[in-house]
Amino acid sequence: MNPACLFCRIIAGELPSTVVHETATTFAFRDLHPQARTHILIVPRVHFTDAVDLAKGQPELLTDITLAAGEIAEQEGLAEPGYRLVFNTGRDAGQTVFHVHMHLLGGEQLGHFGAP
Repeated sequence: MNPACLFCRIIAGELPSTVVHETATTFAFRDLHPQARTHILIVPRVHFTDAVDLAKGQPELLTDITLAAGEIAEQEGLAEPGYRLVFNTGRDAGQTVFHVHMHLLGGEQLGHFGAP
């Protein structure tokens, strides 16, 4: 745990969150500033800065996060209509908390990336 990290503090229960899913290796909660009707953050319980840092350190946790996303999508009713999974890496990509986290977005028609 990194005591200066917002997400580490949420995982530790020091800060409130709306928890939607937990496993031994992952923790998922609703985003305070949702970008879609459903916006959930899925994080590993151990601190890694970004997705590449995680892949280098404990690649099996990428699988755990992705499987957790699938389970959450099922419980939220998103599996059939579809959902988006996103990692932002670095400030220019919009990463504001430097504890790796996957965004699960859905519950509405999401815009397309790039040209149609």
